[in-house]
Amino acid sequence: MSLTSAQNAAAAEKATTGDYPNRPIRLITPAPPGGSTDFLSRIIAPRLAEAFKGSIVIDNRGGAGGVVAAEITARAPADGYTLLMAYSSHTTNPSLNPKAGYRAVDDYAPITQVTTAPLVLVVNPQLPVNSAKEIIAYGKANPNKLNFGSAGNGSGAHMSLELFKYMTGLPAQHIPYKGMGPAVIDLLGGQIQAMFAGMLPIQSVLRAGRVRALAVTSLQRVSSLPEVPTIAETGVPGYDVATWYGVLAPAGTPKPVVDRLNREIVAILKTPEVRQKLQDDGAEVVAGTPAAFEKMMRAELEKWARVVKATGARLD
Repeated sequence: MSLTSAQNAAAAEKATTGDYPNRPIRLITPAPPGGSTDFLSRIIAPRLAEAFKGSIVIDNRGGAGGVVAAEITARAPADGYTLLMAYSSHTTNPSLNPKAGYRAVDDYAPITQVTTAPLVLVVNPQLPVNSAKEIIAYGKANPNKLNFGSAGNGSGAHMSLELFKYMTGLPAQHIPYKGMGPAVIDLLGGQIQAMFAGMLPIQSVLRAGRVRALAVTSLQRVSSLPEVPTIAETGVPGYDVATWYGVLAPAGTPKPVVDRLNREIVAILKTPEVRQKLQDDGAEVVAGTPAAFEKMMRAELEKWARVVKATGARLD
């Protein structure tokens, strides 16, 4: 959990001396290189370093669906020198894993939500299906022969699958990986047949025809894949999932530091270059206030707690 109030007070005093930052900032990324979370970290980190005239070190800590990275951040000094690029699993892990050593909202100081984006249901081209309706039929005709990869337990890909199975009765196996990158590699190699992939890491192989897109998880089609229908319009009415990414600091981080980080990161996200790059890859820039980010996380906690209870989803 977080440091004691006395330790946080000491850290706060140091952080508000007026020279923040005066040493490298660590941006913990709960995934190995190659996935959406790492991609976003590498967009923001160099630009933030330039704004601060300092150094931002990306620390990839994949595994346990983001729990390891979240725990490290929660226990770090609340001085603004440790940040977390959190993603959707941050608010699903508490329901899936009661032993997760962090509280998704109370152990953190929200900085800003970075993006929101649907996932896309993709398959290896060797699988003889061309739509969400067809993969449901194929799976029911071939029970438990479908292996769906994900970025890890509790990830957006995992929870998208659990909701899909619950709403359709699809018999399929969940194969968790330590990040989206390794899962995509196995999808290309045929070790898994399908996955709900993040829009950012799947775009290049999708454009190259190395995977086939069946549907997106949002209620509306996305501008970067206008020809790909939604799951809701292809046989599963009401299906709606979006992933989110955002920057957190340990609880107790001084407000002047939080405000400075928010101001700089929001400015980066609103630059035409960054906004266009993210939109081209299917993500919508949010770049809001700390309060708005906290409200969104609390809503996500409640939503996925209901889904986990209804589906009986578990850690594999």
